Amino acid sequence: MIAHHVLFWLKADTTEEQKVAFKNSLQTLENIEVVKTFHVGTPAPIERAVVDTTYTFSLLLLFEDMAAHDVYQVHPLHKAFLDEFRVFFEKVVIYDAN
Repeated sequence: MIAHHVLFWLKADTTEEQKVAFKNSLQTLENIEVVKTFHVGTPAPIERAVVDTTYTFSLLLLFEDMAAHDVYQVHPLHKAFLDEFRVFFEKVVIYDAN
């Protein structure tokens, strides 16, 4: 199993409408056939010193194996998301774990 966790910090001038479009595009990634588990979220209202709530969106995907992860990386839906929405990224951090 491979966990792919992506945290997005969007630029400060991103409008609410753009954020909705961004989230809707993230939702399309659930349709990629190699995605076993899918979750899109925003920071939970948890106030603890060890919890980072500074990001805008979280994307968590689980894949069966590294081969499935590799299929996802070049999938047309993933590429379309990046092509359209990477201009909104201020920062992106990715954690991959097996």
